[in-house]
Amino acid sequence: MATIHLTKTTTATPEQFLAALTDFGPGRSEIFGRSADASLRVHDQGPDWADVTEGSGGIWERLRYDWSSPRHIRLTTTDSNTWGGASGHTYTLTPQPDGTTKIDIVVVRDGKNLKGRLVGGLLGAIGTRIFDREMGKTLAAIEARAGEASAGAAG
Repeated sequence: MATIHLTKTTTATPEQFLAALTDFGPGRSEIFGRSADASLRVHDQGPDWADVTEGSGGIWERLRYDWSSPRHIRLTTTDSNTWGGASGHTYTLTPQPDGTTKIDIVVVRDGKNLKGRLVGGLLGAIGTRIFDREMGKTLAAIEARAGEASAGAAG
């Protein structure tokens, strides 16, 4: 089982991050590169949760999103062709005095079959680097989206 822990800082507010994370519409792959639009399926959704299947590159997972505590968001894997057990993501959002947001990210990958164990082993070795790069791209896209929204509101 691989557990990846990252801490990132963004100019996006916690609300902007949460809005992007829970936007399951077209173009999701522009924010989250590992969530191909063609693989995205929202099974059910409520005011602070969603049941969503997403993935890319031959790996998919069904996730239970829970943002009932909007500063501590949990994504629990409920089904996957690769991941099982304790797999999922946790995002803890902490506003900083300078106006930025600290995001504490924990990703757990518990392989449920040979493919999952092999990919999980690889992620255990180089996963932090991969997730750090991907989260950097995601945060840049969220910040750009927030900037566009600010410019549109001002103009």
